[in-house]
Amino acid sequence: MKTTKTKTFDPNTLSPKDLHSLLLSTVAPRPICFASTVAADGNVNLSPFSYFNVFSSNPPVLAFSPTRSGRDNSLKHTHQNVLDVPEVVINMVNYDLVTQMSLASTAYAKGINEFIKSGLTEVPSELVTPPRVGEAPVAFECRVNQIIALAQTPGAGNLALCEVLRVHIDEDYLVADALDPTKLDLVGRMGGDYYVRASAAALFEVAKPKKQPGIGVDALPLGIRESNVLTGNNLGHLGSLAELPTVADLEAIAKDDEIQMMAHKMKANPERHKDQLHWLAQCILEEGDVHKALVILMYAERF
Repeated sequence: MKTTKTKTFDPNTLSPKDLHSLLLSTVAPRPICFASTVAADGNVNLSPFSYFNVFSSNPPVLAFSPTRSGRDNSLKHTHQNVLDVPEVVINMVNYDLVTQMSLASTAYAKGINEFIKSGLTEVPSELVTPPRVGEAPVAFECRVNQIIALAQTPGAGNLALCEVLRVHIDEDYLVADALDPTKLDLVGRMGGDYYVRASAAALFEVAKPKKQPGIGVDALPLGIRESNVLTGNNLGHLGSLAELPTVADLEAIAKDDEIQMMAHKMKANPERHKDQLHWLAQCILEEGDVHKALVILMYAERF
């Protein structure tokens, strides 16, 4: 596996700006909470937040965190609004919405309606006062149950715990009443001006561990664990198998013509040609045949 050189930082020695940049560049991509709220006087506000995620399904709870201004320690308009009217609609952002969402993040004066500025459509909600974004693929009507102030300093977060009361989903993104991630095309926040698009080309699947526990990476022979070729992902796949290959498996692979040819070369230079067997096993892993890959790797351990 690859070894790394590590540079260590003490958050207490970094400036707030540098620490902010480090956190947002590394804890990424982050989903985006496009929050619509209303002020006590009824004015509508729409603003995005990437300190956001889902934290419970029963009860259904989403949480986002509007931070205090790093410049003057003031509260975001969204924060002020949910203190006065503890309701919010959390609209999810896909690629079709991303530039309008970014425009809505502009620090407009209090009372300015970002729906109007960004050209998005207000749709009345069923149970809460704030409207939802008509163009959003998914929108959650929420009651704000609690706001936890993490500190009173510039840049400090205020964790808003939001209980979901209604879920609105654009039917274009549903297949048999389930969301299709290849169609949803969600956008995630990276550091600086960067975003990531969860489009079909970027999506991949990792099978969940089976009900029967895998053998674990620690059960693999040392020569496999310390391979010059295999990656951590490769080892994770191998460790997910339910059992190590049998003697019969190893005897069968030894009769394979390609393996026999490579084994013959290994007698002259075991270390070099062992790596070649590891390359072959890695290719087979990427094709999805984890068991055969491990059989080859275990066979290579004989030399």
